[in-house]
Amino acid sequence: MNTNETGGGNIIDNLWTGLVRYPNDGSAPKNAVAQSIETGDSKVYTIKIKQGLKFHDGTEVQAHNFVDAWNWGAYGPNGAKNSSFFSDIDGFTDVNPPAPEGGGKAPAPKAKTMKGLQVVDNYTFKVTLSAPFSIFPTKLGYSAFYPMPDAFLKGGNPDEFGKRPIGNGPLKFVSWEPNVAVKLTRFDDYALDNKVTLKDVTVKLYQDANAAYQDLVSGNLDFMQTIPVSALAGDKWKADLSDRTINVPVPTSAKIDFPFYDSKFRDVNLRKAVSLAIDRQEITDKIFSGSKKPANSWANPLTPGAKDGNCTVCTFDPAKARQLLQQAGGFSGTMKFYYNGDASHKEWMEAVANQVAKNLNIQAQAVAVPLNAQFRAKINAHQLDGPYRAAWQQDYPDVENWLGPLFVTGGSSNNGLFSDKEVDKLYREGTAAPSVDAAHEKFAQAVAKVDQDVPSIPVYFYNQQSGYSEKIKKVETNSKGPIDLSTVELAG
Repeated sequence: MNTNETGGGNIIDNLWTGLVRYPNDGSAPKNAVAQSIETGDSKVYTIKIKQGLKFHDGTEVQAHNFVDAWNWGAYGPNGAKNSSFFSDIDGFTDVNPPAPEGGGKAPAPKAKTMKGLQVVDNYTFKVTLSAPFSIFPTKLGYSAFYPMPDAFLKGGNPDEFGKRPIGNGPLKFVSWEPNVAVKLTRFDDYALDNKVTLKDVTVKLYQDANAAYQDLVSGNLDFMQTIPVSALAGDKWKADLSDRTINVPVPTSAKIDFPFYDSKFRDVNLRKAVSLAIDRQEITDKIFSGSKKPANSWANPLTPGAKDGNCTVCTFDPAKARQLLQQAGGFSGTMKFYYNGDASHKEWMEAVANQVAKNLNIQAQAVAVPLNAQFRAKINAHQLDGPYRAAWQQDYPDVENWLGPLFVTGGSSNNGLFSDKEVDKLYREGTAAPSVDAAHEKFAQAVAKVDQDVPSIPVYFYNQQSGYSEKIKKVETNSKGPIDLSTVELAG
């Protein structure tokens, strides 16, 4: 509930299992912990869970472990980053009241629990939404909706629990050495069909993507999700790894976000100018050797409900960019483009900065923050004074996931603090629509307003290149891109 970045999220997705899970082929969600999810009106959902499933401490997963966890995540004073994922549930604003429109501190909550959550018995609970929302079941495989054990719910310290988490997934936590490795081991009492046959798994944390790649080539790393730019040139990675490669499109987009809390970036013409000054085709061709696709829409087109080509500022038009910059009153000083230096982002972020400098005739510079943990801390604390690298890895297969968390006021990953009342209104109309198709139509209207506001800059769509070692005979990546450890078969 408090992790909204992919590095931690990938580990959490192995430590926990939710009500539903998403098949690797991108098809509709399948029940996992849920026995059934039923509704007659898309507003009241009755959820039954399978009996006999356990947390890693041996306690049984029951209905209250979902209800109490969701109430904890939604409760404003707890400060969970993913609290907005519970905003569909009746009573959310009672536990998480919004801050005043003019700014300032949010008022104290009227309640500690949402009236829309009710435990029926040990294996059944009801969820009443504030309005019908047909996409709600699709969201339930996201990590914000995972159950929490009584060890946490009965007064556990969130920070301490985060250092030694207890989940209900196929792997359980062993140890975590910050900036070095997280060690996991198989949970032998796991009873669902995505069991892991591997005994132990170590997630290595690198400060440099090229160092990780060298470990992959030498056999000291068994799987690398994203091959660095340096190895893509001339298909070097294929020569290094032979047939131990994976090359698949994934519903993930790279983008650059604007800090709306910095007054320098509040003029929409400036934001449009920056976007139009970027030659996405040159970046994907020269930096990524054609392995990525220039972004032309706000949601990745692999996503259900997404519309291809709806980003009107994703074209390269330096003349129009300079005209818009003039209308914005120009830009003084150096425009800094921030990125985390421990992954393979230096080349393309420098290309962006150089293109903006050249095509707008201003000073621009790419600035590395050494570690992603430091980078994310600055983003979450709203401490960046320039545009910054971002990406969105689809949490669940619906275009709503590319709108609510990113562009709705208070969204869990709306880190730049963008806010537009019309976007919020159209989004809420979409979530209350009577069908998925009707919802998608409203979401499309909201995205069209986002396109006018330019809160961020879509740059490229991922085509993921991954590699694995000679120790692995078979492996698949999941629908979002990370390794699916339940598919791994070792050689020999």
